[in-house]
Amino acid sequence: MMGLLNILKKLRSNPDKELRLLLLGLDNAGKTTLLKQLASEDVNHVTPTAGFNIKSVLSNGFKLNVWDIGGQRKIRPYWRNYFENTDILIYVVDCSDHQRLEETGQELAELLEDEKLRGVALLVYANKQDLATALPASEIAQHLGLHLIRDRTWQIQACVATDGTGVKEGMEWVCKNIPAKK
Repeated sequence: MMGLLNILKKLRSNPDKELRLLLLGLDNAGKTTLLKQLASEDVNHVTPTAGFNIKSVLSNGFKLNVWDIGGQRKIRPYWRNYFENTDILIYVVDCSDHQRLEETGQELAELLEDEKLRGVALLVYANKQDLATALPASEIAQHLGLHLIRDRTWQIQACVATDGTGVKEGMEWVCKNIPAKK
C-alpha cells in the first residue's frame, strides 16, 4: 500500500505553515499505530508509549507536527503540559473496548473543558473497526456526547490504524479545518 505520507507529499508543501496536532486517547487505543501510519512507517512492531512521540507530516501545504502522548492512567495528568499552541486535537478511541467507553468519554470531556484547548477543532478516530466487537462510529459519537459539542468544529472518522483505512479521510478533514494562524 502506498503510504499516506507519499500521497500527501504530492501536495504542495510550504514549511512556513506549521501546525501542532495533539494525538490523545486511552492506552491501547491505537495512537502510535496511527502516527506510524501517517509517517508511512512499519506498524507491525508498536510498543506502548511511555512518554511521547513526535512526527512531522506534510499535508495540503502544511507541516503537521503530530504529538502522540502516552495514554496510560499514570501519564494522563501530564497531558495538560502539551496543550499549549495546539491547533487540532485528535482523540483516538478503541471501538472494541466496551468496558472503557465511559472512561474514554470522561477523559475527552475533561480535555474539552480545558482553557488551553478552548475552541480547538476535534477529530475523533473511531479505531479498530476491523474487529468484530467494534461499535460503529455513530455509536461512539453517541457515547462520547459529540452531538452536544457547540464550541468547536468536530468530526468522527471510522478507521483501522493498522491498515490505514479511514486515516487519510480524517487527515483531509483536519486540513480543511485548520484554524487561521495569527
